[in-house]
Amino acid sequence: VQLQASGGGLVQAGGSLRLSCAASARTFSNYVMGWFRQAIGKEREFVAVISQSGRITNYAGSVKGRFTISRDNAKNTVYLQMNSLKPEDTAVYYCAAVDVVILPTTPDRYSYWGQGTQVTVSS
Repeated sequence: VQLQASGGGLVQAGGSLRLSCAASARTFSNYVMGWFRQAIGKEREFVAVISQSGRITNYAGSVKGRFTISRDNAKNTVYLQMNSLKPEDTAVYYCAAVDVVILPTTPDRYSYWGQGTQVTVSS
């Protein structure tokens, strides 16, 4: 499975961005999809995860209520809508995929990773 993340950029605090992650897998709907982020000098951290059908989601506490994960299985794409952005959201954002029945929230549980897209939020 190849993943291609896009949509990052520079935005002012309070602004919004939508990240996309396009997958090459013909069986995209078999995969749980997650978003992670890594700021400079910090470990990669969980942001959001979505089930294969899209009906179940889970978020990190720091983004709950501001970010929304969704997917379009017909387009092999997962999205991360980010609203009310804060400077502390600045990081490289990665999408990841795994073929399991649970919704993992740690990076070591994921099998496939995209290349990352930079999000910078200015104050």
